[in-house]
Amino acid sequence: MLRTAVSRLCGSFIRQTVRVRRPRTYFRSHSSIEPTSTVWLYQRKFSSQAEERPEDFDTRWESYFNDPNLDLWGLKKGLNELYGHDLVPEPKIVTAMLKAARRVNDVAMAIRILEAVKDKAAGNATIYEYIIQSIKPTLDELGISTPEELGLDKA
Repeated sequence: MLRTAVSRLCGSFIRQTVRVRRPRTYFRSHSSIEPTSTVWLYQRKFSSQAEERPEDFDTRWESYFNDPNLDLWGLKKGLNELYGHDLVPEPKIVTAMLKAARRVNDVAMAIRILEAVKDKAAGNATIYEYIIQSIKPTLDELGISTPEELGLDKA
């Protein structure tokens, strides 16, 4: 049972069994047991998937957040996964995130989205100002204030 579980868990390893003969001694000369030991050889497997182009990445996330059936849990899951990437989201993705937050009627989430975008910009004011300037019509349409307008940047 353990061997079956190990073989299922170690799918990327090659298992090779080696038979080792113990030297016959006076006390064990009648023994015909041949102990076996298992040697695991490591084989590295790289991803077979092609790398995603930036345009496809943006389209995928924009369509994810524009889904009308997206609920609050799906929004939080998508935000968490997107923030795990080492990038600042494009303004069109931020716009889709803000509209999704408005659809689920969570204004606090919209403010957190803007705070996370500022955090992902890593202190680069030029990038953050560019994104705010690009999404300003959406902010005005949805009635969402930036963290700076609310005074949250001084805390």
